[in-house]
Amino acid sequence: MTRIGTLYGIGVGPGDPELITVKGLRILREVPVVAYPKTRMGGGSYAYRIVEGYLDPAHQELLGLVFPMTRDRAVLERQWEEVVAQVWAVLEAGKDVAFVTEGDAYFYSTFIHLSRLMKERHPEVEVKVIPGVSSIHGASAQLDLPLADGDERIAVVPATEDLAAMGRVLDAFDCVVFLKVAKVLDGIIGLLRERNLLDKAAVVTKATAPGEECIVTDVASLEGQELEYLTLMVVRK
Repeated sequence: MTRIGTLYGIGVGPGDPELITVKGLRILREVPVVAYPKTRMGGGSYAYRIVEGYLDPAHQELLGLVFPMTRDRAVLERQWEEVVAQVWAVLEAGKDVAFVTEGDAYFYSTFIHLSRLMKERHPEVEVKVIPGVSSIHGASAQLDLPLADGDERIAVVPATEDLAAMGRVLDAFDCVVFLKVAKVLDGIIGLLRERNLLDKAAVVTKATAPGEECIVTDVASLEGQELEYLTLMVVRK
């Protein structure tokens, strides 16, 4: 009977290729197949760019998996089934697969859905997760800003259009990290202004990524601007 391959989820860090763990790098170089997420056929992949220099295309198969940027549940479910089928075909042939994802594999990652669905459809597959450095910790280091100390409380929340809820989070915690803040940036800036917290906030895009990272501490200057998807805000009171 052919051995079934192992599925690895490897968090490759927020952007700096040197922030991948030693274990993650070892497995990445050992596996015959490296899978990575992309948004469309022929599209690029941020996670792939992070690890590209470590791969050996002459001896490793590179498997780009399409994850459409849509909220249409029917489209998403259909595509997820296709992704699982693609990965299962490789695993069933006895090959190990490493799925790379920016940040950490079990922290707001596409690998969470792949892992869950693979376990449902093919419970015989062994799934192993290699932790990674999250964008939150990358941003904290780049800002030279401790996120929490002693008994301080920290909240990590995806920024949403429910500004009342976002305001309650700001009021309740000593430090708040808003993920994917670009789409509601003006609203969040308004909340900060109301609370006299503008000088306590910083925005980081593509934390630690060489040549791509952008840090802005004068957040009021960003009003009306369009920022990249991989943007977060740290507010430390």
